[in-house]
Formats: sequence, structure tokens, C-alpha cells
Amino acid sequence: MGDVAALAGVSSQTVSRVSTGAEHVRPSTRDRVLDAMRRLGYSPNSAARALKYGAFGVIGIIAHQLSRTGESRTVEAVIEAAQDEGYTTTVVDVVTPMSTDVSEAAARLSHQSIDGLVIIRAETVTPAMLSLPPGLPVVVSDSRFVGHHPAVGADQVNGARRAVEHLLGLGHRTVHHAAGPVDSGPAQLRIDGWRSALEGAGREAPPLLRGDWTARSGYEAGRSIAGSPEATAVFCANDEMAAGLLHALHEAGRRVPGEVSVVGFDDIPLAEHLWPPLTTVRQDFTEIGTRLVELLLRQLREDKPLQDVHEVVPVDLVQRASAAPPMD
Repeated sequence: MGDVAALAGVSSQTVSRVSTGAEHVRPSTRDRVLDAMRRLGYSPNSAARALKYGAFGVIGIIAHQLSRTGESRTVEAVIEAAQDEGYTTTVVDVVTPMSTDVSEAAARLSHQSIDGLVIIRAETVTPAMLSLPPGLPVVVSDSRFVGHHPAVGADQVNGARRAVEHLLGLGHRTVHHAAGPVDSGPAQLRIDGWRSALEGAGREAPPLLRGDWTARSGYEAGRSIAGSPEATAVFCANDEMAAGLLHALHEAGRRVPGEVSVVGFDDIPLAEHLWPPLTTVRQDFTEIGTRLVELLLRQLREDKPLQDVHEVVPVDLVQRASAAPPMD
């Protein structure tokens, strides 16, 4: 640090402020210090800085199946929100959502000098099953952890309910559901919303069609729907499954929305470019990521737990061309 200060013509304190991202450093001074760091190959010692300031400036993230759109977009939102606050991130994608895998990932991350932990969709893990390093600030994108860790999540139940109520409002007698996997918490919440809307309208729920979030599973569900002339409306647990279902209906000669109306969930960028453009429930992944980071930093800055905090991010129904009144 002394060498950098001498080369840049500043004090060691100024070098420290630049390396920690502190404000109130003139841009020209900051550029001079950064140039000196590059020329000398200087990198701040994170361990020494943690001893001095009590923080590493790193947030750990545990995810499961980053290939899934919802998972990857939530992680991306957390990373962006952390960067805006001056934090870097370390991501671990666990093989399964089992308690042992998540607990081991948390322990591994805690040994890599993190200030706090964000768990994206604990899925089958329950608060009683999850073992975390003592004293580590944690936030979870899962409402089941309220009372144990602060949680943030989209209004899954209401989103599913709005999708079904929209289809019923168009005049459909009932709504079929292509659901997500058995081991998924969000999938179960969307099933609850689907059933709740049908029960509230006095309609019988058709047999559940089970998928795994992939377009292929939606395609298989679509082949089943295509063989049922009485099926006129389908709510899909996510947009990828809806895309596969649209493919199967097209192959079978079932017109959308003329013969079958389809609604998805997530509003991925591809949704408006499917044919027909997909009516879907929009999740605000950016807002979810921002609130997760805000809750984590509140724990770090206030040095107190926030177990009972549960923030629900509203969803919106985006109406496009894949849903219409049933044919007479």
C-alpha cells in the first residue's frame, strides 16, 4: 500500500479508501491510485481488510439448477444488487435441494470469507433440517423460513389464482394445470393458487398434469391435453412448459386460442415472441434480488437478526394473444 501511495503521490489512507470503494475521493485521484495499483500489481488483502473493518465485502449465494430460468434470473438480480452495494458474490449451485447438500454448501461458503448468505429456493429443505454456521446472516427466497430467517418471494399463490380467474372470466368452464415438479416449493404454491381459484368459483379441478419445468415436459402435457376435446384452458406452471405445450397443440391441430387458451408463469423474454404471444404472470426478479440483498445488509449493518421479516413481491398478469373466450 505504501508503494502504491508513493507512486500515485497520495497518502496510504487514500489508497485504502480507493481499495474499499469509499466515497468522497476525487475521480482524478481515484484514477491515479487505480493506475498505480495496476502498474505495481497491487491487490488489497481481503483477510487483513476483514480484520480491520470486520467485513470481507463478499456475499455467498446457494442456488439449485441454475439452468432454470427463474433460478438464474433471481441469482442474476442478487448479483447486480450486491454489486450496486459494493459487494462481490460467490455462487454455489448445489446438485440437489436436499438439506445435506444445502448445509454443506453453506459451510463451504462460510470458509471462503463471506459476510452473509442468500439461499435461492430451498425447495425440499425445511428450517428444522437446515444446518447453518452460527452467527452467519442469512436470507432465503422461500416463505417457509419465516420465523427462522428473513424471506423474500413473489406472490406465487395470488399469481396462479389470477391466471385461473382470468381464464374463467373469459368463459372457460374449468382450467387444466401443467404443474412443476413434486419437490418444488413454488410449484406447490402455484398448485394451491390454481385449486383455490377453481374452488372459489365452484368448479371441479381436473386431474393434475405433472412436469419438471422443461419445455419437453410441457410438450408431453400438451399431447395429453390435445387428446381431450373438453379441455379448453390450461395454466402452465412456467413459460418454458407453456412453450412446449403450444408446440404439442400445434402439432395436433388444436388452435390456440381458438380451441385451447394457454397462460404461463414468469414472463421470460421469449414469452412475447412465442406464437401466439403468451399471456403469463410476470415475476419481478430484479425486485426480489434487490430486497434479498437489502435484508441481508440490514442484518450486517444493524448486527441483529430479522427472523420474522417476510416480504412478498407482487406479480402482474400480462395479457397477450394466447387466451380468449372458448368457442361456442
